Amino acid sequence: MNANTTVRTARRRTIRIAAAALIAAASFSLTACNNDTDDTGTKKPVASAESSSGGSSSGAQGSDAKTGGKTGDTDKAPSSTGGQKLADGSTAKIDKLGTQHYRLKIINDGAVLATLEANQRDAGLDANGMYVVFTQSGEVHSWMGGEHSGPGTYKLAGGWTAKVTKVGDAHFRADIIGNEGSVDGTLEANQHDDGMDANGVYIVLSAGGVISAHE
Repeated sequence: MNANTTVRTARRRTIRIAAAALIAAASFSLTACNNDTDDTGTKKPVASAESSSGGSSSGAQGSDAKTGGKTGDTDKAPSSTGGQKLADGSTAKIDKLGTQHYRLKIINDGAVLATLEANQRDAGLDANGMYVVFTQSGEVHSWMGGEHSGPGTYKLAGGWTAKVTKVGDAHFRADIIGNEGSVDGTLEANQHDDGMDANGVYIVLSAGGVISAHE
């Protein structure tokens, strides 16, 4: 083999190695693109008479005060979920409208019985004896029973105390009092029911002055 033959052979090997590197880089690029998928998660819903979001609500035990609901919406909830059974046997469907903004439809036999909207704050509903809290993070909690009615001071689930006062027609306010005796949250049911998530204890105050809590 002469010197010229040796040079040509070296050039062919260099070209083959460069081509292999280009194919590997293209394969890596396609793999990275195919793996770029969105994360999704599913939330739950609740039911009864027609309602919009309630009055102002806030709640927290001790120093963890909040304006109702769970904070830190991850924005990973799906735009629409459905099929969850509520405490009275109805079905809940949740639509995500924006950050910490969800709409809940309560459905029975294909008919929408109620709509509840949580926009930057929790909402609540007294659905003929089924109580529903719909949080600003798109979660729904429903239960039956445990109610107290009218103005007064009542012990609630989770160690909370509620002081309910009548402000006007179809307008009640409930101060939610913690273990230290301070008011850690307020529910305002003015023509519409109100609700909150008070550190895992769910509280509903109706415009008729009925309050119920569940954990």
